[in-house]
Amino acid sequence: MKIALDLAAYADRMHERGWVIFEDAVAPSLVARLREDLEVAWEICRAHQERNGVATDADRTVHHLVGQRPSFLDYIDASAPLTPYLEHYFEGKCILNSFGGAINTRGHTSYAQRIHRDIRSFSGDMPLLLNTLVMLDEFTSENGATYLLSGSHKRAEKPDEPTFYERAEQAVGPAGSILMFNSNVWHAGGENRTDALRRSLTPMYCRPFIKQQFDYPRAVGYGRGAELSADTRQILGYNARVPATLDEWYQPPERRMYRSDQG
Repeated sequence: MKIALDLAAYADRMHERGWVIFEDAVAPSLVARLREDLEVAWEICRAHQERNGVATDADRTVHHLVGQRPSFLDYIDASAPLTPYLEHYFEGKCILNSFGGAINTRGHTSYAQRIHRDIRSFSGDMPLLLNTLVMLDEFTSENGATYLLSGSHKRAEKPDEPTFYERAEQAVGPAGSILMFNSNVWHAGGENRTDALRRSLTPMYCRPFIKQQFDYPRAVGYGRGAELSADTRQILGYNARVPATLDEWYQPPERRMYRSDQG
């Protein structure tokens, strides 16, 4: 992964606009594998959605991809160059909160296309959650590139629809680009008006003391932590687990499940 934007420019854009794009960050070979695995993951997730009666409003959306196909864990490994930007945003360590994706097609809609923010409560100047979106295809105004209302991370109130679409900008970029934005930013997926797929991944990050939406260490395997790189182990949440027994609780600092540097 290559990141060209320096930290000072990143900090300025995140403060003023609330979002940045790292263009051409992900290697084309990995992007191709992620596209293929996203299609497989859609079939897996759709089967669960239909079996449990929650298929409505979730068309072509997928969730909690780590552990489903190898390329999703490979993406976490490859994204180590993002760590300085993540830690600058959070002013410390962070972990993966969720890892989903979407396949935007003509004529299909989902909850992601409503104006929303992905944090339940406005957190103001306290960074609790951070969104990223990996463009697996080129994002254009025609194929439904995400709309973002710049500066809206500074206000708690939801904008009305006319105001939002009058002022919002679309995050366009080539395949392999990464959109990163403050989770307080109001945003919405666009409508795909083309016959081509517009695919994306949506890893989200949080402070380590916030509960993950999915137990990623368990999905990958509690015993596999030692095999992973230090960055991957941190991001997946191996350093911020909750003990389940007194024996797990009473451990020296280097073996504790929730490490002292997690905030």
